[in-house]
Amino acid sequence: MRNRNRLRAAALLSVLSFVGAGQASAQTYPAKPVRVIVPYAAGGPLDDVARVVGQRLTEMWGQAVVVDNRGGAGGGIGADVVAKSAPDGYTLLLGNAGPITINPSLQKKLPYDPQQDLLPVTLMVASPMVLVVHPSLPVRSVRELVALAGAKPGQLNFASAGVGNLQHLGMEALQSMAGIRMNHVPYKGAAPAFVDLISGQVELMFANIVGVLPHVKSGRVRAVAVSSAKRAAVLPAVASVAETYPEFDATGWMGMFAPAGTARDIVAKVHGDIAKVLARQDIRGRLANQGAEVIASTPEQLAVFVRRESALYAKIIQSSGIRVD
Repeated sequence: MRNRNRLRAAALLSVLSFVGAGQASAQTYPAKPVRVIVPYAAGGPLDDVARVVGQRLTEMWGQAVVVDNRGGAGGGIGADVVAKSAPDGYTLLLGNAGPITINPSLQKKLPYDPQQDLLPVTLMVASPMVLVVHPSLPVRSVRELVALAGAKPGQLNFASAGVGNLQHLGMEALQSMAGIRMNHVPYKGAAPAFVDLISGQVELMFANIVGVLPHVKSGRVRAVAVSSAKRAAVLPAVASVAETYPEFDATGWMGMFAPAGTARDIVAKVHGDIAKVLARQDIRGRLANQGAEVIASTPEQLAVFVRRESALYAKIIQSSGIRVD
């Protein structure tokens, strides 16, 4: 009996020591540099937001926030890195629809499960895509585009950053609603796709508003519509696709995730500090000028959002028959 009591006491002491260590680590977090994985090549919209927010967090924490670009597999390579990282808050993912809500339905052998292996921290910003066309294409509205595509089935070429990404799915949804068929030309990233759009090699594409806005203003491409349910404040004269097809809504977003198992108080601290950064007037102003809307949701709200959007894209992928080799 005496030995059994000693074992119980030792076990209790061990548990208390573990809890105490966890609390101490959360209270002192971060005690070393934090790595934020961006699952795409440098220079894109996610990379820009990661570096802007990361710089402010560096100033707040007194520890470096290092942006690590791990592109490939529709964002899946970077997401998998985070999913398999230690759940200590020192490796985070700035993700979007690709690796979080699209890949699970698109890729049969996904090496991670976004809803099991990644922990939502905060939905940071939302930004619509813009349906842009080469200036030579004689369309200025969704109705005119649908009429032209209907008259030339399979002859108009639309670009995307790759099979199954949000740009591709947005166009598939539009084609389904409008009863038209255009030719999909996938690229290895948004940048080369946009280069070919500007040069006239392809006629149109959906592009993230954060990156395409300067080119719309310069006249290098023409904005036909935005993909969000409502018009974008930075392009008030450009209609939304939903004004023609009310059910259409393909809004891009960026959210922070941590490896599953990360302590709740660390998640709460990261969420709270990111929310403080996003509340800064200079940050909100910069993002607003690029067409992005600050959200700063709770972890629970992001979890609900991910489940809802995953179900939506699963239906689109199944109905359109999209496959990834």
